[in-house]
Amino acid sequence: MNGVIEGLKKHQSPTPSKWREKALWRQQNKSWLRYSQHIAMLMLDKMEELNMTQKQLAELMGCSQQYVSKVLKGQENLSLETLSKIEDCLEISILQEELELA
Repeated sequence: MNGVIEGLKKHQSPTPSKWREKALWRQQNKSWLRYSQHIAMLMLDKMEELNMTQKQLAELMGCSQQYVSKVLKGQENLSLETLSKIEDCLEISILQEELELA
């Protein structure tokens, strides 16, 4: 048994894991994360329909492709300004749909 433990210790990361903090953060931010993920799905559906890439959307929105990628992961806390840009560029209604879901 000691050999197994020693073997595992060889592969142990020198930095402590942050899984507990991340899980607590997700739990504390559950409400807006749910909305953010729903918005990401609406965006992905519309982008697929329009055959639009992240880069194309970023150009229309005037932001980086990396930012669009973060938004599409559903973990970005979006401002009203950003939501409005998304609505305009993709010709979708996000805020109205979110109000109906509430």
